[in-house]
Amino acid sequence: MSSMATEISEVGQTVHNHNEQYLTFFLADQEYGVEILKVQGIQGWDEVTSLPNSPDYLLGVINLRGAIVPIVDLRKMFKLRKVDYNSITVVIVVKVNYGLEEKTVGMVVDAVSEVYNINAENMNASPEFGEGVDTQYVMGLATIDEKMIILLDVDHLIGEGVLDVEAEEPEVH
Repeated sequence: MSSMATEISEVGQTVHNHNEQYLTFFLADQEYGVEILKVQGIQGWDEVTSLPNSPDYLLGVINLRGAIVPIVDLRKMFKLRKVDYNSITVVIVVKVNYGLEEKTVGMVVDAVSEVYNINAENMNASPEFGEGVDTQYVMGLATIDEKMIILLDVDHLIGEGVLDVEAEEPEVH
């Protein structure tokens, strides 16, 4: 077994040993989930303050109870078709581990769905697709009531996918 397959197998085993709650939400008719313990709150969509020279999925920042919080559009980050924000568009505010620190980030999603208890019988490791498909932020897949839910590793997604990119200095020519 390759080291990549071993890592995926180990992740699958780790996931199978837990019974955890996940907040689920929709993006482009697909349901995703994040660990409920990472969720700090949910709020309706509101305008953000744009930041220059940021990736297109980093919409800007908001002032949330005195803290400046970056807001990420997961549709853009996942390269999904753009839709207009509406009355069910929400921002899920999550706290992630980033190095030795905790960071707060808001994720814009189409709509919040439910909270599910997900245990070993419902969980599968993320499949390998090769280099053409990036599944590095997928913790696993859960089957609940005949539907597939993609469980995201929010620490990895926000830490490496957003905060590391945000911290990079732009090139000066």
